[in-house]
Amino acid sequence: MNILKSLAATLLATAAFTSAAVACEVTLKSSDTHPDGYPTVEAVKEMGKLLKERTDGRICVEVFHSAQLGEEKDTIEQTKFGVIDLNRVSMGPFNNLVEETKVVSLPYVFKGVDHMHRVMDGAIGEEILAAFEPHGYVGLAFYDGGSRSFYNKVKPITSIEDLAGMKVRVMQSDIFVDMMSALGANATPMPYGEVYSSIQTGVIDGAENNWPSFESSGHYEVAGYYTLDEHLIVPEVLVMSKVSWDKLSPEDQAAVRQAAKDSVPVMRDLWVAREKASEEKVRAAGVEVITEIDKAPFMAAMDSVYEKHVTSDKLKDLVARIRATD
Repeated sequence: MNILKSLAATLLATAAFTSAAVACEVTLKSSDTHPDGYPTVEAVKEMGKLLKERTDGRICVEVFHSAQLGEEKDTIEQTKFGVIDLNRVSMGPFNNLVEETKVVSLPYVFKGVDHMHRVMDGAIGEEILAAFEPHGYVGLAFYDGGSRSFYNKVKPITSIEDLAGMKVRVMQSDIFVDMMSALGANATPMPYGEVYSSIQTGVIDGAENNWPSFESSGHYEVAGYYTLDEHLIVPEVLVMSKVSWDKLSPEDQAAVRQAAKDSVPVMRDLWVAREKASEEKVRAAGVEVITEIDKAPFMAAMDSVYEKHVTSDKLKDLVARIRATD
C-alpha cells in the first residue's frame, strides 16, 4: 500500500513539472527526504545546473525534496525500477542490499570527518559506488551526513549507563539496531517523518542524528538533551536508476557522473555552514548540549556489532583498509 501511494505521488509530481521541462530532452526526477534548502537538496540542484549547462539544455534535473515522492525505503524501490531517476539516500537502508555499505555504516569506523572524506574520495569510495550496480543502481557520489549523536527528552546522556532501557529511534538497518542493543538501549526502527510526534507523545524517548537534521526536523523542540558522542559518521549516497542510466548515451552518462562529482565540494561547503547555523539555533533554543563524555566505553561496546556484521573476508578487508587510511 505504501508503495502504491508513493507511486501515485510520483505520477502526480511528474505531471506537475512536465510543462516546465518541455525544453529539456531528458528530465531526471530526483528524490530527497530533506527539506528545500538542505545541503543535499541544494547539491543535487547544483548537479542539475551543471548538467544542463554541459549538455546545452538537453538534460535537466528536477529535485523533489521533503519526501514528496515518499520515504527512503519506498523511493529506493521506485528508483530500482526507473520510476525515480536519481535518489539521495542515507546509507542505512541500503545495508541489507549492498553489502559494502555496511562497513561505512559501522560505529566509529572513521576517525573523524576529514578521515571519512579521504576514504570516500579515494579508491575505497569508488569500490563502494561500483558495488551498487549489480543491484540496479549506479552509484554517483557521496555527500556528507555529519556526525550522528544522541538526543532525547528524558535526561542528559553522559555514559552508556544513561542509555539503559531508553527507547531510541534508529533507521531501518540491522547495524543500527544492534548498535543500540550493544549500548543497552531499546532500538525502535521507524520512518524519519514519524520521529517528531513519537518523541512528543512518548512512544520513544529520543533518536540520533546530526546537527542539521536535529534542527531542520524540529526534533530539538521536543528533545531537550543532545549528547555529542559522535557514534556514527555515515556518508550519504546519490544513486541513479540503472534503468534510467542505460537510456543515456555513453557521453551523457559521463556528463551525469562528472556533474555529480562536481556537486560534492558545493555540498560540503554548504554543510559546514549549515552545521554551524543549526548548532547556534539549537543552543539558542535552550537545548542542553553535553560535550564532556568519555567515548572509550561506547567504542568498546561496539565489538559485538563488528563481530556480527563484519563476517566476510571482503568486509574485513574493507574495514582494515579504512582504518589504515591516513
